[in-house]
Amino acid sequence: MKIAFRFGLFFFAVIALALAPRVSADEKKAILQPELKVDRSPVTTGMENRVASYADVVEPAQKAVVSVYSKRLMREQVRLDIFTGRLSGGNREEDGLGSGVIVSPDGYILTNNHVVEGADELKVALSDDREVIAKVIGTDPKTDIAVIKIDARNLPAITLADSDKTRVGDLVFALGNPLGVGQTVTMGIVSAKGRSKLGLLEQVGGYESFIQTDASINMGNSGGALIDAKGRLVGINSAILSPSKGSIGIGFAIPVNLAASIMRSLVETGKVARGFLGVSTDTITPEVAEQLGLSKDTKGVLLSDISPDGPADKAGLKRNDAVLSIDGKPVSSREELRFIIAQSVPGSTVSLAVVRDGKTRTIPVALGKLVENPNELLAGIQAEPLGVEARRRLQVDGRITGLLVTAVAEDSPYRDRLAPDAVIVEIDRQAVTDFSSAKNTLQSGRHLLLVYYRGQISYQLLTVK
Repeated sequence: MKIAFRFGLFFFAVIALALAPRVSADEKKAILQPELKVDRSPVTTGMENRVASYADVVEPAQKAVVSVYSKRLMREQVRLDIFTGRLSGGNREEDGLGSGVIVSPDGYILTNNHVVEGADELKVALSDDREVIAKVIGTDPKTDIAVIKIDARNLPAITLADSDKTRVGDLVFALGNPLGVGQTVTMGIVSAKGRSKLGLLEQVGGYESFIQTDASINMGNSGGALIDAKGRLVGINSAILSPSKGSIGIGFAIPVNLAASIMRSLVETGKVARGFLGVSTDTITPEVAEQLGLSKDTKGVLLSDISPDGPADKAGLKRNDAVLSIDGKPVSSREELRFIIAQSVPGSTVSLAVVRDGKTRTIPVALGKLVENPNELLAGIQAEPLGVEARRRLQVDGRITGLLVTAVAEDSPYRDRLAPDAVIVEIDRQAVTDFSSAKNTLQSGRHLLLVYYRGQISYQLLTVK
């Protein structure tokens, strides 16, 4: 039976082959030989100048890279163990390590905000082994940039490149002091540009547009230099993505163009002024593009709402306008638009390429100034007018009017005087009628506040710093 069965299979296979349509030699050639684009020349001809070392590029940049040491005084509540009689807690010091880049001969240094944040003391170690006390000029948590300064002259300052001109595939070097082993140089390429939606600055509502690199970046490299093949600064090393907290070739640097603009603002005013457009947006998807009568591959941002009397409204922008570019720079996502506008100077005019009713037009817009914390009455104190719902929820007497404290930051200097759900009824014996007048009244000096809290009214003496 087994022999007969196998013979039957063989018989049917032969019949099938015999009945199959025959393919000509030309047809077979066409099927087996798809068109391929082939370049058979060698990568090099042997005539090019081969680079055996980048020491001459790296060495000058190394002199401008410093180590940044921080000390933080951690204050903990003192506790008494009733069984042993021992005290625990109290003050203790916490040491931190990062890197920085000298950008001017008179001692200005770029680094990361998270390197210096909360530090009670900063010390900088120069490439010639000198150690100098540094002071913070300003910080910007939303971009993770900080500017510090040391009292020194004729320092080796690094040259800045135009980070907008870097390209994926460019050779780069990461310089810093990883894990405290000493100044170290690693090499890689620019893996990507404009990286956003990483969540690295999400907690502070930050602005992400990182240069991604596979040059090894580790703890201690933060604030160090990312330089190009000419030794110019293209970015400030900031973060990595890794399940092990060690480098796996996914590192991120803040573009130097952004870092430099933040530095200039911090040096001049101690703050960062950002542009404001006054719109709500959505990224244009292929489906939305089709509904708007655009090609499916259109990249841009759809204006879903316009703030009344805002810069966009005054310029004539309308809901459902599709923004394709700003000052000639393509805009492909809402994050990109937010970043470009925030990086622009308040009061400056930008040109938006807009598609409306199938027609492309250019609309100039004079940008306003972004207010980062519109409801911040005092440092760390958020407030808003006492509304009907809040009054009902808190069971506030109908005769009470004023500003409701909605949030108090842990580091607010006024947290021992004001608490969430407190209502500020009077300031300096004048009734509180609106937020703006109250904020203008609370200038530096001593103020007497009449506060309603949990059914009780009391006076609070407040010193505004």
